[in-house]
Amino acid sequence: MDVLGALQVSLAQLIGPSAIFYALLAIGLNLHFGYAGLLNFGQIGFALLGGYGVGIMTITYQQPLWLGILVGLGAAGLLALVLGIPTLRLRADYLAVVTIAASEILRLVFRSTATDSVTKSTNGIFGFADPFTSLSPFDSGKQYSFLGVKFYGDDLWAMVVGWSLVLLLCGLVYLLTHSPWGRVLKAVREDEDAARSLGKNVFVYKMQALVLGGVIGGMGGVFNALQTKSINPDFYSTAQTFFAFGALILGGAATVFGPVLGAMLFWFLLSIPDALLRQAIAGPDPLLNLTEQQVGATRFVLLGILIAVLMVFRPQGILGNKREVQIDAR
Repeated sequence: MDVLGALQVSLAQLIGPSAIFYALLAIGLNLHFGYAGLLNFGQIGFALLGGYGVGIMTITYQQPLWLGILVGLGAAGLLALVLGIPTLRLRADYLAVVTIAASEILRLVFRSTATDSVTKSTNGIFGFADPFTSLSPFDSGKQYSFLGVKFYGDDLWAMVVGWSLVLLLCGLVYLLTHSPWGRVLKAVREDEDAARSLGKNVFVYKMQALVLGGVIGGMGGVFNALQTKSINPDFYSTAQTFFAFGALILGGAATVFGPVLGAMLFWFLLSIPDALLRQAIAGPDPLLNLTEQQVGATRFVLLGILIAVLMVFRPQGILGNKREVQIDAR
């Protein structure tokens, strides 16, 4: 077993583009669930609109990339408004049902042949990321090595931009949550009736958190589209939202860096068993009699067990405060 090789592959996932994408999704979910107590099970729908905003505007309508980014983020914010207006005055489970349904409806609409002229349906959208990659100071065809971990120039450029964005958003979340707005948001999460008795408009604060977190999810979609240079509707499945929730729970909700640490560890811990199991089934005399599909499923089972154990012994996550994640803690 090449443990060193498996570790190098896992380190690449620890800081790679996938960790950035799920960190962005988890930061948005953190504002929703961690700070406002909102159950959003459709974060990937906001990412879908962010990514498709870029692709549709640049390829279908031949507009500049920067306009596509703005349209994608605007569409994500508009979706939050549309979903929040009828649900935020009701119980939290209504928002959960509506968001998961909306994300799946969007995926099916964007993959439908009826929208092929705009979304390219299941063929996806390509060829829109050249203005982004042209800004890269790295050679796109060259591999760069750091402590044995190798990245191509385009991926390295995406990582520089992505991690810079993650740090900026962490700074924004810190400033917001340590401001009077953030303290009211926590009060709303803890006890809506008490917040109303102090004259706070609970609906407005929840809507603001939903829109802001949705726009951050849209940023994740924009980043993923530019990094992969492609958009395909089947990628934006409901499972992606729950991966982001897993990262948030792992790192710790209602913390600034918890979503980022959780996303990094999520992919690191997912990659180690994957690499080791694939080595164990390779060659003429494999150590384990598993198929490629079984390996893919087994790694999620192992990660799920780890998260379940974490929930038993440390339900607040690695960086979390147990009281912070008690939504109804009075």
